[in-house]
Amino acid sequence: MSAVLFEREGSRMNRWLGLVVVAAMAVLLGTGCASKQKNGNLGSGDDQGALGDEALAGGGGSGSGSLSLAQRGQGPNGDSGPLHDVHFDYDSFELDESARQTMQGNAEWLKDHPNVRVEIEGHCDDRGTVEYNLALGAKRAAAVKNYLVALGVARDRLTTISYGEELPLCHEETESCWSENRRAHFAVATTS
Repeated sequence: MSAVLFEREGSRMNRWLGLVVVAAMAVLLGTGCASKQKNGNLGSGDDQGALGDEALAGGGGSGSGSLSLAQRGQGPNGDSGPLHDVHFDYDSFELDESARQTMQGNAEWLKDHPNVRVEIEGHCDDRGTVEYNLALGAKRAAAVKNYLVALGVARDRLTTISYGEELPLCHEETESCWSENRRAHFAVATTS
C-alpha cells in the first residue's frame, strides 16, 4: 500500500512540477525574447502596430498624428506645434525634471486653449522586442497623460496610443539617435 501511495504522491508532484515549469516558461516568453516581428504594414489603415486608448477602441485619431503622416508617405518630424515632446531615459517611463518642466508649459497652453484635444503618442527606440516596446510606449503615454491631469488638464481631452519602436524620428544606431526616439509626442486636434 505504501508503494501505491508513494506512486500517487510522485504523480502529483510531477504534475505540480510540470505546472511550475510551464508557468515559468510563460513568464519568460511574456517578458521578451530576442526575436522581433516587425509590422511593416503602416499603410493598411489598421492600427495593429499601436496600443492605446483609441487603438484598442478601434479608431479615433486626429489625422495629424505620426501614423497619419506615415500613411501619407511623410515621416514623423517631431513637430508638436505648440506642444513640446517629452523625452525619456532608456527603459524608463518616469518623468525627469526636464520632462516635468516641459509638461508644465504644455499644461498651461492646454488650459489656455480649452477647445483642443490631444492624442499622446508613446514612442521607443528599437532595442527590445516589439511587444515590450509597445507596452513601454503605452506606459510613457499614460505617465504623460496622468501628469497633465494632475496639472489640471481635463482627462477627457487626452487620449493615448503607443507606437513602440515603429515610427522613429532617427534611424541611426547611436545613443543620441535612440534618445530622440524615446519620447511622448502630442498630436493636436481642435474640437468643434
